[in-house]
Amino acid sequence: MTQVQTPAPRATESRDREVRPHGTTPLYKRERPLWMLLPGGALMLAVIVVPLLVGFYIAMLDLDQYTLRQWFSAPFVGFANFAEAFTDSPLLHSIWISVSISVLVTAVTVPIGVAAAISTQNRFPGRGLVRSIYLIPYVLPAFVVGTFFRTMLQPQGVVNSILHTDVLWLNGSASYWALAGVMIWTSWPFVYLLSLAGLQAVDNEVHEAAALDGVTWWAKLRYIIFPYLRGPLSLAVIIAILHNINNFTLPFVLFGIPLPSSVEVMPVLTYIASFQSFRFGLSAAMAICSLVIVAIPLFVYLRAVKLDTGDDAGPNRKQRRADRRTLAAATPAAAADIDGARA
Repeated sequence: MTQVQTPAPRATESRDREVRPHGTTPLYKRERPLWMLLPGGALMLAVIVVPLLVGFYIAMLDLDQYTLRQWFSAPFVGFANFAEAFTDSPLLHSIWISVSISVLVTAVTVPIGVAAAISTQNRFPGRGLVRSIYLIPYVLPAFVVGTFFRTMLQPQGVVNSILHTDVLWLNGSASYWALAGVMIWTSWPFVYLLSLAGLQAVDNEVHEAAALDGVTWWAKLRYIIFPYLRGPLSLAVIIAILHNINNFTLPFVLFGIPLPSSVEVMPVLTYIASFQSFRFGLSAAMAICSLVIVAIPLFVYLRAVKLDTGDDAGPNRKQRRADRRTLAAATPAAAADIDGARA
């Protein structure tokens, strides 16, 4: 009896068609509704891009109180304002003050915030009250904090009475340490919040296993707690540096105008150049320089949260070709599984 053999399907037929579950389309072939980005894009354009371009244009003009009414026809000076900002103004000194005090405050607040978070991690009577007390410096407005410490740091204030000294905290070289101390008092609860959020991610089974193995408290902190806090603390450091560099209200209220030279930070210097000296072109140039300084840790922050890596941009061309070859050579069920995993 002659057996009839069924011819095997040709490879070209399997390559011509891709077997997929009904109604599914790969991510890279889906139509993305980009029009839904229009409201947010228009808002970003009106709030961020347009003022930035206008500020850069003002930095190119010799704009002051005499030419403000017709500022479109103000004399164009090019980069002269930027040159004056770096040569004939205390901008470089202000950059050093702002960056140094920001790094100092951040370096001190990180261990304080982590210690506070660890101290309230376990349950104990009154834990909710302690957590609320920890948040008081963070929720108070900067104007209230500046006024409060301005009263305490007076020559006959509470601080000199307790320390039995006559230091001028609001004038002279001691102003730098006074501002750093006040900024530390107001900034550490932010690190505490992010550290507490990171500690909540530690599974209870990990703590139980460490307790059963007899792990010491330092080994538990080093090998269990700190690895979980690496991500939240990195973000806390970047955000704290950005906030401390751009802090305007606290030094403005604490010391008033004019500021002592030791605490002449960038935001207040820009304010003085604009609304005290009425050099609007010069102040715009200072603001642009401050923006560049702030953009450096901001870029690090964006890389930390992976907003600019394009992780969800879909497969590239090489990956798509590899998927097509895999789907063409696979059985229908395997092809459906691969395509579903890609979708």
